[in-house]
Parts: sequence; structure tokens; C-alpha cells
Amino acid sequence: MRAGMGYIKALALIVLVCFLFGFAEYRHKARKISDVEVSFTGGENLYVTEEVVNKLLIQNESAGSSVDKEILDLNRVESLLNSHEMIENAEVFVTLDGKLEAIVSQRKPIGRVMGNTSFYLDRNGKVMPLSQNYSARVPLMLGFNEKTAPEAYSVANFIKNDLFLREHITSIHRLDNAKLEMSVRDRDFKLYFGDTSNVALKFNNFKAFYKKAQKDKKLDTYKKVNLQFGDQVVCTKK
Repeated sequence: MRAGMGYIKALALIVLVCFLFGFAEYRHKARKISDVEVSFTGGENLYVTEEVVNKLLIQNESAGSSVDKEILDLNRVESLLNSHEMIENAEVFVTLDGKLEAIVSQRKPIGRVMGNTSFYLDRNGKVMPLSQNYSARVPLMLGFNEKTAPEAYSVANFIKNDLFLREHITSIHRLDNAKLEMSVRDRDFKLYFGDTSNVALKFNNFKAFYKKAQKDKKLDTYKKVNLQFGDQVVCTKK
């Protein structure tokens, strides 16, 4: 008899636990979205602001504060954010207290094309529109269009990732023969780069030349510095 009562109590306890768990799960899913919080990777919200992201979320019916967490389609919300022309990637999730959080990574420009149409070339080699909120400090790209701009990706990306080059290269000019020529900050000479082969070698040669010529105080004596000949730098004096 006692054994039977023990089984009954154990069964009743299991049923009660299952009921409470199910009830809690139901209440959790039925809770409304309490708030929306947006954060940017690296702390930067240069090209798209928190206000813009919030508006995108609010405009999406599935992300409204009156929507149950069970109904909320996070994939749809992420797709909405990722479709924005200034956003590279967005992750959206709901916290235990019912807060909708979005972590946004913005696109990063590495060059700015100036011409009949103006736009950025981003770090993935894709065309990126200019922003009304912020102007990136990147080299100008002259003589390019949307079709030819990706040709200079390897060059512009190398400059972006090198502190010395970021400080000294101010523009990349695509010549009529599709070769590249660059301008150097505070210097009169043109830097002839040629085609986009051997990017690291050419730039390393240029850095070595620049530092040596600067030490010898000869930088202002040149009108052209040519990097197209592999392991040597050919200079033309004024």
C-alpha cells in the first residue's frame, strides 16, 4: 500500500513539474517584445545610425512591440537589416526579459570613386553608396566607374591595411591604358604603379625608397617614381 502511494505521489509530482514547465514556457513565448536595443560592432555607427536601424525594425510588422515572441520571425528581421545598403551583417535575437537586440556590422569603405557617379569601394570589393551621415577618409579613386573600380581592390585594400600607406597615399588614378598612378600627400611627384600585379612587393619597395629619400632629403627632387619594374624603383628627377 505504501509502495502504491509512493508511486502515486511520484507520478503526481512529475505531472505537476510538467505542468509548471509547460505553463512557464507558454508564458515565456506569449510575452511581448518589451524594448529594442541596437549595438554596432566596434562601437561605430558612422554610415547608418541607430535611429535608422530602429525605424527599420519598427516598420517591420513582425518586430513590433505588440508581437508575441513566439510569432516573431528573427530570420525575417535579420534579412530586413541585411538588405540595407550600408549594413554588412546583422544578428538579431530576443533576450530572456523580452528585449529585441540587434548587433550590426557596417560596411567599410577602402576607396572613394569620384566621377560622373560617386560611390565607395568597400572592403569586400563591392560598390557601396556614399553616406549622408559620414564621409570616410579613404583615397580618392579617379578614372573609375562601377565596372572598373573592383580592378583596384587589391591595391586599395593593401593601402587600407597599412598605416604608412594610409597616411601617404591620397589618390589612385586609373589611366587610359588601365594602369594605375597615385598621388602622395605633400609631395609633387607622381607614383606610377602600373598594373595590379605584385602589390606587396611594389608597396614595400616604395616604403623603403620613401624612407631613404626622406632621410637624404631628396623627396622634393623627383617628378615621377616608377614601381612597375619589380624589385627596383626608377625615379625621374625634375
